[in-house]
Amino acid sequence: MSTTTTRGIPSSAPAKVSKTRPRRGLRANSTLNFWLFTGPFLIGLVIFVFVPIGWSIWLSFFDARFTVTPSKFIGFDNYSTILSDPNFTNSLVTFTVFAAFIVPLTWALSLGLALLVHRLTFMRAFFRSVFFLPTACSYVAASLIWKMSIFNGVRFGLANTVLSWFGVDNVAWLANPSPPWYWLVLVTLRLWLQAGFYMILFLAALQNIPAELYEAAAIDGAKPGWQTFRYITLPQLRATSTAVILLLLVAAYQAFDEFFNLMGKATWGQPPLVILYKTALGTSQDYGAGSAGAVILTLLICVVTLLQGRFMGFGRGEESK
Repeated sequence: MSTTTTRGIPSSAPAKVSKTRPRRGLRANSTLNFWLFTGPFLIGLVIFVFVPIGWSIWLSFFDARFTVTPSKFIGFDNYSTILSDPNFTNSLVTFTVFAAFIVPLTWALSLGLALLVHRLTFMRAFFRSVFFLPTACSYVAASLIWKMSIFNGVRFGLANTVLSWFGVDNVAWLANPSPPWYWLVLVTLRLWLQAGFYMILFLAALQNIPAELYEAAAIDGAKPGWQTFRYITLPQLRATSTAVILLLLVAAYQAFDEFFNLMGKATWGQPPLVILYKTALGTSQDYGAGSAGAVILTLLICVVTLLQGRFMGFGRGEESK
């Protein structure tokens, strides 16, 4: 609708401001979106993680033989029982030493593979996939391959076949605790299964290092190779290295599948989880003692992880490093 001004020039009337109605639906309610996407995950986390953890802690204070709903409270007796078991305490010490070896070995191997793949100018995706493929292999299947084909202890095994070329007799890799050749089998298997995954983490971190740092170092006279790696690459990988070491420590104490399938009924070199498995699910079915051992193992992992994180400076700000 038009109106006339004082000069006679028609002008349009000011349009009425229409009140737009708020859009309804999923986009209008971000809170609803959040719970729709995270709700199933949180429900599964509570049911399959938090409830079993709480139930295990509760069982550890009760006499829970052949039942998961005990009524007899015995306090810390289960903890004293499992700590008085020499097999469990020896396994804790053994796997602390095992973690001290396997963690730096896996860290160095995965970092070395990442550096090699990162420097490739051709077929980078191919080699990245080849090194990562063992991660998709089942621990049980890989354990059987290592046990039956590579380190089976007879002259038809791959390892003994290679040694026979140099005049070395057959080695019983998994049959005898002295000498402890079984550690070679276990360590090589774990390296083959884990190195590819952590290589991917290091590759992602290497690709985020600014190229300007290397250019500035070259202008300042730094030699390519060890100097640039020590003063530029390694410090830039500090956060990734800390995360990798934390994951490796937890994985070392939680080892189960390869040890259970390689060692069988052998009593030497068993991880804590195998002993707890036999305590809780064996002939005695002592769920209380098994739960107490699980709590102790969890606390040990937390303490070692916190100490390692404090040593590496995990969580500190840039100004305090």
